[in-house]
Amino acid sequence: MSRYYDFFCPVKLMAGEQALEQLAGELLALGATRPLLLTDKGVSGSGLATLVTRLLAEGGLPIAASWDEIPADSSTAVVEQIAAHYNAQSCDSLVALGGGSVIDTAKAVNILATLGGNRLLDYAGADSLTRPLKPLAVVPTTAGTGSEVTQVAVIRDEGSGRKVPFTSPFLLPRLAVLDPRLTRGLPLPITAATAMDAMTHAIEALIGNARNPVSDALALGAVEKIASALPLVLAQPEDSQLRLQLAEGSTMAGMAFSNSMVGLVHALGHSLGARCHLPHGLCMNLFLPTVLDYNRPEIDPELARLLLPLVGAERFAATPAALRPQASLDAICALRDSLWQAVRLPRTLAEAGVTDRSVLTEIRDLAINDGALLYNRKDADREQLLALLEQLWE
Repeated sequence: MSRYYDFFCPVKLMAGEQALEQLAGELLALGATRPLLLTDKGVSGSGLATLVTRLLAEGGLPIAASWDEIPADSSTAVVEQIAAHYNAQSCDSLVALGGGSVIDTAKAVNILATLGGNRLLDYAGADSLTRPLKPLAVVPTTAGTGSEVTQVAVIRDEGSGRKVPFTSPFLLPRLAVLDPRLTRGLPLPITAATAMDAMTHAIEALIGNARNPVSDALALGAVEKIASALPLVLAQPEDSQLRLQLAEGSTMAGMAFSNSMVGLVHALGHSLGARCHLPHGLCMNLFLPTVLDYNRPEIDPELARLLLPLVGAERFAATPAALRPQASLDAICALRDSLWQAVRLPRTLAEAGVTDRSVLTEIRDLAINDGALLYNRKDADREQLLALLEQLWE
């Protein structure tokens, strides 16, 4: 753990029952008068966009315009189109209602809406934004990405097909709403995959090179919320308290990893997702225990700390100290097995439907250039990455 650290997360959270009802007042206080609502077809079809629109209007802030055609893999062209719509409708603020793609799209639209221009790539990379952006409120409909509290947006470049990162403290939303009504209808397979995404954020935040005491506390709290709520929500999907617990866990994990970064699970997961077009949470679930095992014994002290939030006080106390790192790995594997049984969330590449073994070298070649590797506790070269992929073949 470094001797110097900083921690930054100036996002106002509104969480719990009736959290949505607070949104209009908070946006008005930021000077918003004509918000643009961004979402996707699935969310608008579920009735959630209608709910948000109604509650904002009742709070004295009617939506000026909306856009519900954001794809699952958003692109520079989509962002540029929405920014033109924002300007044409004389909007002055943004509300993002959806999952990771919608939130990242809203962050990117905000760049062009505030700083001008019509070419998003002019602002790519780190620290190319020069001043605060327009008010952005994020209303997540999944409990996984943590994007509502991160300073990063990743958008696919329409021209080259590559994923382009945009990074700046100014990309952080001003407001985030965690309301159980927003995730109660989330299908169980997506609930499980996004929860394991958040679990991976928390665990990689705890074992990474840039961790600090504040990110540690948030990461451990996130693991406790997710580990206790996830198995129960599969049996009680309508339970508001469990849904809120998963959302809180996701946000706490987002706060942790946006300050301490992620590692090798993400390097491999990004690469598998890009090459085989698999959902991000599924990829995280695939790689998590294998990569943790690879990082041992350097991370054993952190794995030992993970056992308490993973399994509770009774089992933690009954496990001898020397056995706790392995017990944490066993607990994660048991959770994954239960998710495979319940919703068929894959644990191996074969279960994920990857049938062509030759893609492993392509995934390896993408992973070796992923920036997340810089923060992993143990280095990994090309041979080691390929060996990890081979382990997950079946």
